[in-house]
Amino acid sequence: MNNNSVKPNWVFFIGFMGCGKTTWSRKLANHLDYEFVDLDHLLEEQLGMTIAEYFSSFGEEAFRKLESDILKQTKFAHNTIISTGGGLPCFFDHMEWMNANGKTVYIKLSPKTLVDRLEKGKAKRPLLRDKDGDELLQFITDKLAEREDFYMKASYITDGISLSVEGLEALIAGK
Repeated sequence: MNNNSVKPNWVFFIGFMGCGKTTWSRKLANHLDYEFVDLDHLLEEQLGMTIAEYFSSFGEEAFRKLESDILKQTKFAHNTIISTGGGLPCFFDHMEWMNANGKTVYIKLSPKTLVDRLEKGKAKRPLLRDKDGDELLQFITDKLAEREDFYMKASYITDGISLSVEGLEALIAGK
């Protein structure tokens, strides 16, 4: 069977910002000797500016359209682990598209854990930049509640606290 007729082995990591998508997808890609792609970094390379700058200049609607184009038009290598932006699964038909074209892994964390992880890096995250303390916790709780239905469509759901590369490998292998 030639390689073109074999379905690509793509694994998309999804979840709220700060859950560890980039960290764990990179670790798993290294472990499996797969390619690694961070869609946010790919987007920034193509834009020549940060996502925060693009968001500020053109707004969320323009950003989501561009994000969709990057997801669906990028020619990923056959074996690739892809870290997505936190909101990507919640727009257009992205969850259906990712599930049809690969496996999806939702890294699930509590709002409180996410606040603890995100508190220091808020400046580069347009949706969090001006929020502190209880306001940040409430925002994350509300936004996570909005997104949870999309995230729960993932092929695999895993607790972000007890992750390991071996556990992720077993998860996507169906073991």
